[in-house]
Amino acid sequence: MSTWPYAEAFTPDTLYLNTASMGLPPRVTQQALAEAYAAWAAGTLEPPHFDATIAAARAAYAGLVGVPAAQVAIGHQVAPLVGLVAASVPDGAEVLVAAGDFTSVTFPFAAHADRGVRVVEVPLEELAGRVGPDTAWVAVAAVQSADGRLADLAALEEACARHGAELLVDLTQSAGWLPVDAGRYAVTVCGGYKWLLCPRGTAFLTVRPDLVDRLRPVAASWYAGADPWESIYGLPLRLADDARRFDVSPAWFAWVGTRTSVEFLADIGCAALHAHALEVAGAFCAAADLPAPDSAILAVGTDEAVPGVLAEHRVVTARRAGRLRLSFHAHNTVAEVEPLGRALRGHLRAGAAPLA
Repeated sequence: MSTWPYAEAFTPDTLYLNTASMGLPPRVTQQALAEAYAAWAAGTLEPPHFDATIAAARAAYAGLVGVPAAQVAIGHQVAPLVGLVAASVPDGAEVLVAAGDFTSVTFPFAAHADRGVRVVEVPLEELAGRVGPDTAWVAVAAVQSADGRLADLAALEEACARHGAELLVDLTQSAGWLPVDAGRYAVTVCGGYKWLLCPRGTAFLTVRPDLVDRLRPVAASWYAGADPWESIYGLPLRLADDARRFDVSPAWFAWVGTRTSVEFLADIGCAALHAHALEVAGAFCAAADLPAPDSAILAVGTDEAVPGVLAEHRVVTARRAGRLRLSFHAHNTVAEVEPLGRALRGHLRAGAAPLA
């Protein structure tokens, strides 16, 4: 069992195995938010004071996903970021998505059916093989929300390159525990409130530089200006010439928490976060007599005894697509999940519907 000091940075009162629904803030984030709210109450905050915080959050996220900060835009939710890509898809184009993917990835494209955009659902494992000459975009979550399956991004990247299609990757269930290289893909999106441990209301977009002028900034606002504080009144349109042109006006306090949480994770490092998540998930699975996982998200079938065991151990989980979903992150340890795994041994079935 490895030593993992970072769990001490969190303050849960439960055995929290639900990061895939909502991440926990580390102490530094709790403190930063408390200080920001106190300054607000004292009347010592002004809107421009948040600019440095947002710039730092952008830079920290850029480092975490391996792109320059100039390729990162800030948003508030994933669906509007996907929506600006969907608005740029040609009339009548084909968009491939994974069957059962999270709807913030798929609905924005489906909303363009009136102009002939065809959204085709394909089983995740078959997605790369279905890319063809009519495919304009493929949109997929790197890690599936419902069950933690990993998309074969290398195969998708190769298939898209071969057929001239573009690839949008949702990193919401991956960035923060799974090493990713966002620069390999045309566009990535990421909600901050799960594995990045941020307050709800912040999100990130990365855009390959050659696409900046091809995507319409459908939510263009003052904060997307080349100089935001000189872009608050009047025409003409004067947007930043990099990914900042897709920025939306920030929810200030959420970005205070986002900066500290993303910097906290960046200081740990992607490789360590990945190794730890799989170690803890693996320890749970070994104790529960389940196959070794390749994901920090585990979806299992259950029998009628499971709710009582979870209540006895004060465990917070989720149910998705008819299965119990558990997720393991930086606040978890091997020592806390092994007893739970032993208590659930014989009551779970990997990747299955409820036990008979």
